[in-house]
Amino acid sequence: MNIGPYTIDTPIALAPMAGITDKPFRRLCRAFGAGWAVGEMLTSDPSLRHTKKSLYRSDFSEEGGIIAVQILGNDPAVMAEAARYNVGLGAQVIDINMGCPAKKVCNVAAGSALMQNEKLVAQILQAVVAAAGVPVTLKTRLGWADEHKNLPVIARIAEEAGIAALAVHGRTRTQMYKGEAEYGLIAEVKSRLKIPLWVNGDITSPQKAAAVQAQTGADGIMIGRGAQGQPWLFRDLKHYREHGVLPPPLSLAECSRTVLAHLQALHEFYGAEAGLRIARKHIGWYLDPLPGGEAARRDINRIAEAPAQYDAVAEFLRRLPEHTDTWACSYR
Repeated sequence: MNIGPYTIDTPIALAPMAGITDKPFRRLCRAFGAGWAVGEMLTSDPSLRHTKKSLYRSDFSEEGGIIAVQILGNDPAVMAEAARYNVGLGAQVIDINMGCPAKKVCNVAAGSALMQNEKLVAQILQAVVAAAGVPVTLKTRLGWADEHKNLPVIARIAEEAGIAALAVHGRTRTQMYKGEAEYGLIAEVKSRLKIPLWVNGDITSPQKAAAVQAQTGADGIMIGRGAQGQPWLFRDLKHYREHGVLPPPLSLAECSRTVLAHLQALHEFYGAEAGLRIARKHIGWYLDPLPGGEAARRDINRIAEAPAQYDAVAEFLRRLPEHTDTWACSYR
């Protein structure tokens, strides 16, 4: 799969997710085999560039792999300037967010709300492509509402504007993340596109990934929530893609080392106070499926210091072999 001058040998991507796909998680997923990873969305508003949140999200140092930066906004000129600004910081690819369904995003006519205004979509895409000087990609949905699935129109606009690749989540904005993702319209669009397409939505196993890719003809698979609490999913996806079978599962010790390394990376990246807070959701995703994990997570979330949080997780994992000899996995 090629995006501009970049060849992606393993077209399995980590989808951008605000508050989740930060640098520690991107690096972890890449280490397990993700061939592409897009950072958390960055607002195009220049007045917010130097907030603590934006500074963390725009830290691409020692990133590893191609640096793909997602920008969010609704003004063509402002979005164009945001593209130039992020390229100046090191972005090698600019991704445009037209898929976020969050109310605070859609209420300012950004994210998936843009799909309601096809003329504005064209203006934004043309402006960003002209300004960026690097490949520009687009993340979108099937449409704004179930009765307004205009993905085919948006895809045509994107291709004509010079978008280098398209990623589509198989739901409308009004569906949010409810119900099941649909892939029929994505297959229809892919059959007409000349640019690469990622398919996204409800892909939580290697078996599902293979089935969805076969159904849609997509060039690549993009994983979002399926990677939460199991970054080793990318390892299994890659192996299944290449061999048609799952690899042997990671041992409890290997999974435990991964969890603790991720926890340490979060503490180091954000600092003790913010790192402790941000780590809580990841701890929940890791521990909840395990024996005694939910109760342990509730206790750990009461801890107010990062070293103690780390020690508590380490102690839970040290005792885990007393209760199971395999890490919980829904697709094995």
